[in-house]
Amino acid sequence: MTYPSPHRQALAAALTAAACLAPAASFAIACKDLPSPIYGTGGSAHKTFFGKYGGALSSLAKPISLVYQAPGACVAMSALTEKTKGAGLLTGTASYWDKAGKEQTCDLPLTGQPVDFGAMGVFASSCPGVPKNPDGVGDFQGAINSWNLLVPVASSQQSISAEGVYFVFGFGKAGKVEPWVDEAQYYIRNPTSAATLAIAAAAGLPPAKIIGKDVKTNQGTVQGLSASTNPEAAIGYTSGEVADANRSVVRTLAYQHTGQTCGYWPDSSATAFDKSGVREGLYYLWSPTHLYAYVDAQGKPIHPEVAQFIGWFNGSLAAPDGLDVLSLQIAAGNIPKCAMHVWRDGDLAPLYSFQPDEPCGCYFEAKATGATTCKACKTNSDCDASNPTCRYGYCEVK
Repeated sequence: MTYPSPHRQALAAALTAAACLAPAASFAIACKDLPSPIYGTGGSAHKTFFGKYGGALSSLAKPISLVYQAPGACVAMSALTEKTKGAGLLTGTASYWDKAGKEQTCDLPLTGQPVDFGAMGVFASSCPGVPKNPDGVGDFQGAINSWNLLVPVASSQQSISAEGVYFVFGFGKAGKVEPWVDEAQYYIRNPTSAATLAIAAAAGLPPAKIIGKDVKTNQGTVQGLSASTNPEAAIGYTSGEVADANRSVVRTLAYQHTGQTCGYWPDSSATAFDKSGVREGLYYLWSPTHLYAYVDAQGKPIHPEVAQFIGWFNGSLAAPDGLDVLSLQIAAGNIPKCAMHVWRDGDLAPLYSFQPDEPCGCYFEAKATGATTCKACKTNSDCDASNPTCRYGYCEVK
């Protein structure tokens, strides 16, 4: 019989001790164990805002946990359509946000979790195979998000036209739009993405024919562009809130739509945050955020916490003390409808002049840029005839 040497015995003991001292594996919390979870799916364009909103919801006296998966905007429709509800169950893991607004992960049930709401940057009818909003599902619109064509910060490019977008993403190298002739440097999303649907609609391209590398999420576009070894040839697109959150590594191109004589940024300049290009109708690429949920015969969300989540989101319900959704939207790079001066009735539909019932343009400017030329006020008596109403601390037109 062979016996181990003392050296081998010592080595075996050391290895055993090392194994015993290794930290135990950590496991994510079960989503169902979070306080009052509501389950959503859809686009990744909204995760910057959801991070802020979800953190605020989890801090309420009666907290609501925002649980979300972001496989693509149009996935929300298949998950919410009754006939395919079983196929649209959420499985695996999902994101939620703690009180600090930090993204965390939780485990979904092995049998799958039905969704309570969907989030998209487009109307349901823009999704492939969806002719209209599904019966029994309500469409609730909120803050506006721009769609931004991006390049790495190292790129020297400043603008692109709708025709340029058409030839770049529709024909790739054969489009011969310098310097964007390397198809490996196109960072795109698949046709379930609201960003792809919007960019394709603006350029007159079939969404399924967009050329490039599918990077799965808006953040994937940022990562691809920022890591590009050929930044002059690199191009992609994301939602405005993701673009704004990553200005240190990507830069938004000015966009010249068909019929315009020059390109415009979403803001008044490449470095501003005032969103004047969107608000005044100069920058063409924008859409309101859509939340979709099951509704009753009166069109009201059936799920009580979802009704609160949506009502506070679009301002149809008064938010509880301490929950300033308007400020959260602005901080995320979105534009509340009350700050808009133009509107449209469909995805990238024609623009028309718009006057909100309760304007908040002055407040938006103050929060988004840190300054406004509007007069500060405490009551209507502090305002004059041209801007007679004191709203959110500033004199507004009405």
